[in-house]
Order: sequence, then structure tokens, then C-alpha cells
Amino acid sequence: MSQGSQNEKQPTIHLVSTAGHPNFGDEFIAASWLRFLAERQPDTDVVLDCPEPGLAAFLFEGLHPRVKFTNLLWRVSWLTIDVDDPDEGDRIVDGVMRDLGSPLFDYGLLELRRATTVHLVGGGHVTSNWLHHGRLVRAARRLAELSDARFVATGLGLMPAIDPERIRDDLAAADHATTRDAESAEMAGVEKGLNDAFLGLPSIPGFGARPDPTGKPGDVWISLQSDLAEPEVFEATVSAVRAMIESGRFEGRTLRYLESIPGRDRDRRAYDLLSDLIPEENFMSFVQLWHEGFPGRPLQTWITTRYHFHQLAAAVGAEGIAIEIDDSYYRTKHQSLAELGTGFAVAPVGSTKLPEPASDEGYRLQAGRLHRAKVEEAEALYPRRRPAAPPRESVIRPR
Repeated sequence: MSQGSQNEKQPTIHLVSTAGHPNFGDEFIAASWLRFLAERQPDTDVVLDCPEPGLAAFLFEGLHPRVKFTNLLWRVSWLTIDVDDPDEGDRIVDGVMRDLGSPLFDYGLLELRRATTVHLVGGGHVTSNWLHHGRLVRAARRLAELSDARFVATGLGLMPAIDPERIRDDLAAADHATTRDAESAEMAGVEKGLNDAFLGLPSIPGFGARPDPTGKPGDVWISLQSDLAEPEVFEATVSAVRAMIESGRFEGRTLRYLESIPGRDRDRRAYDLLSDLIPEENFMSFVQLWHEGFPGRPLQTWITTRYHFHQLAAAVGAEGIAIEIDDSYYRTKHQSLAELGTGFAVAPVGSTKLPEPASDEGYRLQAGRLHRAKVEEAEALYPRRRPAAPPRESVIRPR
């Protein structure tokens, strides 16, 4: 995009994220970018465009001094939820973004044109699980064009693909674009990068912590999702985890359960089926997780379907088992981490017996290198800006 108008604008970064739901991984990524921008560019205006801006305002309160929250680009994409024809979906997005004409959108969309950067933040939401999210990319591209702003994307997970030709076309307009896995990069024709969550590793209490010198194993953490899993897969997963616990494999160790998406029909559902084995006081809710931080430590054992729990637990030096819940979306996710060297055992979708937990002792150091690589990408996009000096007070000297 041409950047000719940027010198005339207050720098404004428009982040497009799937945060606010909440789902820990997406919230962690959004928080990581806000912290980074607060440290590098505290005087830059930031807009976080996410599905639930009301809750996001509480989740991310105080992380950047100039952040505000909206869901305008998401609302534009939602106009196409029931539209089957991709061309018609594009026409709807282009019409609302370019031509305006709706009191429900116009004022906000005109305000969004203050943007000097439009940034699609990483995550796995632009996939065929949610077809209309392809129009979110389209809306971000159009906003960048209308604002004469940079258009960037980082750490996207795009598989299984929504519409490869359209995704390639929209991302070809980006000034910078990376994905978090090789399949997405090949499909979209952009560079393979890293998951945006690597940016925030230092915010994890256990990152860089030394293992117990005695080698004593830590707690056993379990987190199993029901969302996006077929009923029979979910049942097989819970049964396999129960069998491993009841085998005595973790005798004498504390069993804990971690919630990523709150709600009894989400991660809590598996806990309820295992609650005879894991006491209620060892259930860590999303609220507690968000207040206290990710609980991973060296020498723990993690058994999880959650992609970001796999990523973060391995980064602090835990062993674990990553369980696939499908043969496309989550397989791509966990395999991308395995390729980075987490060392976790991977249980294929529908496994009735789990493999032994595994780890790679060298991955703690590798995770630090991956964090630094992600910081380099972020710094290239957002170099440090010195805070503006306060205006000097004039001094009137008496005659």
C-alpha cells in the first residue's frame, strides 16, 4: 500500500483479532501484541477489532495506554454468514467498506480510516470451519486501501482453506504476511513464519524457570475440548485419558485440569466426566488462568487437545501428549509444533490408547530462540518510537 498519507496522520494500528470470546490462546496473542506495542510505541493509537469488544475491554485493560476496542470489521464479515456465493460475499464487503450507505456502519468505518497500519493478528480463525471469516481478510484489505495504510498479517493458520484463490489474492495485497505452518504458507503463497504466541513467552511465569534439581516430576495438567470434536472423538479422548490416569502411571502426583474456553458445554464438559479423579479445587478456570497466568513449569506432564497449551507447556520444559481431535484443523496445528521440536507425543484423532508422554530437553532453549525470531519480525513492523516530549512551559521573566 502507498504510505504517502502516513506523515499527515496520527500513527494508528488497527489490529484484527479473534480475541474477546474468550479462548486463552487468542487472548494470549492479543495481549502479547498490546504489551509489545505499549513498550515500543506507547504514543501510537491502537484499535483492537475483535468479536466481543465489550469483554475485550476488561481482558486487556491497561495493556496499552491508547487502545480502544471495536468489532466493526467483524460485523462487516458477519453480513456474509448466510451468503453461499463467494462473489456475492465479496460484493457485500466491498459495498459496505467502499460505498458506505448504512447508519449502522458509516460513522465507525469512516473513523477506522485513520489507520496507518491494518494488521491481521495470528490465529486459526480464517479457515473453512468459519467460511465467512474469509471476508474478514477482504474487509481488512479494503480498509487498508481506503486508509492508504500498510496491510500486514502475521502468524496466520489458514488450513483447512476457505477459498485458496481468494485468500491468495487478498494476501498478495499485503505489505508483509506470514503464516504459522508450512501448509498455510504453501496454500497462500506467503512466507512461513511463527505463531504469534511466541511473542509473549516472557509473560509466562514459568518461562525460563529452572527445573527442580532433584528431578522430581511436577503436577499433571489435563485440558480437553469438546468444541470442534465429533461426539465419538470426544468420548474416545476422555476414555483414553481416564484409562491412562487409572493405570497408575501418575501415582503420587497431583492431577489438575485447565480451562481454555469457559462454559459447561466447552472445556468444563470433559472435566465433569473426570471429576471423580481430579478434585474440584484442582480445576483452574479461565478466570483464574487469566489472573494468575499460564501455570506451566519444567518437569510437569501435560495431556491436552489445546494447541496453545501444547506450545506453551513445551516452551517451559514440560513433557506431554498432544491429542488430535480431527484429521485436518488440529492435526495441522499440533504437527506444526512437533516440527518445531516440542518433543510432545502426538495421539492421532480417535485414539483409544494414549502414547507415553514425551519431551525434548533442548526445546526450552529452542523456544527462546523462536521468541527472539518473533520479536525480530515484530520490531521490523513496529520499530521503537520515543514517547513525545511534553511541551515546555514558557517562562515569563519579570522586567
